[in-house]
Amino acid sequence: MANGTASEKRECLLRVDNIRKAFGGQPVLQDVSLEVDKGDVIAILGPSGSGKTTLLRCLNFLERADGGTLTFDGETFDLHQTAKRDIARLRRKTAFVFQSYNLFLNKTALGNIMEGLVVARKMPKAEAKAIGMKMLEKVGLADRAEAYPAELSGGQQQRVAIARALAMSPDILCFDPELTGEVLSVMRDLAQEGMTMLVVTHEMGFARNVSNKVAFMENGVIVEEGPSKAFFDHPKEARTRAFLRMVDGDQEPRA
Repeated sequence: MANGTASEKRECLLRVDNIRKAFGGQPVLQDVSLEVDKGDVIAILGPSGSGKTTLLRCLNFLERADGGTLTFDGETFDLHQTAKRDIARLRRKTAFVFQSYNLFLNKTALGNIMEGLVVARKMPKAEAKAIGMKMLEKVGLADRAEAYPAELSGGQQQRVAIARALAMSPDILCFDPELTGEVLSVMRDLAQEGMTMLVVTHEMGFARNVSNKVAFMENGVIVEEGPSKAFFDHPKEARTRAFLRMVDGDQEPRA
């Protein structure tokens, strides 16, 4: 069951307007705008090279956008000229889980989660450990707390990365993952709990059944967006229909 309904009135948490980004003169994002309401689970779909991951990276300032604005909790920032102190402040409200996981190989699963709490948040180790164990339990890995990344499967590593992100108590969780079954299960649980999420995915079952909104990107623009059910049942744009036919024909474009 999709998270929420189109008729619900939600509070706007994040809005981006007219994001532009080019690499080597080649446009990757062309005036992309998107609104995220509190509790939304938005699936970002599209073929390879459509700009999906770049959009997420610009939202976290891992890439500096060439233009556009970001409004978070009513406060607006110029994406191209945001000050470092504001970037740090915004990053405290968002958490990102990418395909590479970025776990410290020399730290245990618990140690990876505690690191940000102790170093960045200056939290006492005992408190960080308690939170870390709670988050590992949440993703079904409490029994692997002392395992190192090399001792974990790819799906388990991804769940540790999710636990690490959740430990920072973000307002929005952004994913660009390989959605294995075990990771999908965790994300479904988060959606049911009301976590606001932006998810780059090629997993149509997740987009249809868990997300409440879909944004379809192609060639650096959002071609179509709307409630998940309407998107899949009654796509408006020819390019959207072609994309969905390709997916249905088992020629799934990868994120």
